[in-house]
Amino acid sequence: MKKIKVTQPLPAVHIVEKEWLNPFNPIAVNLIGAGGTGSQVLTALGRINHALTELNHPGLFVRLFDDDKVERANLGRQLFATAELGQYKAVALINRVNLFFGTNWKAVTALYDQANLKQQPELARAGLTISCVDTVQARLEIAEILKAVHAHSNYGRNRPVYYMDFGNSRSSGQVVLSTVGKVPQPQMSKYQTVDSLPMVTDEFKDLLLASESTDKTPSCSLAEALTKQDLFINSALANTGASLLWTLFREGMVTNRGFFVNLKDFRMQPIKVTPPSGVIVPLKPKRVKNKFA
Repeated sequence: MKKIKVTQPLPAVHIVEKEWLNPFNPIAVNLIGAGGTGSQVLTALGRINHALTELNHPGLFVRLFDDDKVERANLGRQLFATAELGQYKAVALINRVNLFFGTNWKAVTALYDQANLKQQPELARAGLTISCVDTVQARLEIAEILKAVHAHSNYGRNRPVYYMDFGNSRSSGQVVLSTVGKVPQPQMSKYQTVDSLPMVTDEFKDLLLASESTDKTPSCSLAEALTKQDLFINSALANTGASLLWTLFREGMVTNRGFFVNLKDFRMQPIKVTPPSGVIVPLKPKRVKNKFA
């Protein structure tokens, strides 16, 4: 029986920044937003940090940015207690995580924006930036800041490398992992390595603008808040997004750069790592039998 050669594309992967796998110091993380998703993501980062240090990795150093204070409507859906009413969200969460995990993470009771960072530019320097914000404008400003910091950074410590964005509506949401600039990739025979993952504000800008709600009024109670967001959409996104981040650390590579979640239909759709348009993916030969020969 005659054999013919059939070619197929190599799987596309992104290899993590090599300094992240065996750094000398903890990796700086800026977590922006301490609300429904941010409060859950912070707890997940505490678990990741603890696991990394047990594996002889220096772990993470997290700054949490939020200028809001805890209100009664935040209780239940967000991770706050009655005793924390009136406190800054960032302070309440960071104090709790530091006490529980023995970390020395920092709370920043200010917005992550051009005005505040101009006074303290060192706060923008972090290897990983995670946004859990409510508005498209906030995402656009974060992306602009990261690109500017990256453009003026050398290859020293705390240079912006990755940006992970969490966003959700009432019962659906998405997590998208992006690179800030290009991450050098090794040559591999089994994979097509991709050095740049597009930012959510570049790839999905039109979709974000179209889906942004025009209702910005705050909720006065948990019952009212639940009419806008499902009780478990934030924790579902936070845990699955943290799993993607954990894969980045433990395996040193990812084939998925994010996902879409729909809790109403209980569906999840991954976002695959793909080569940039116009790049020819090397082909891998594969021998198959021609049953018609």
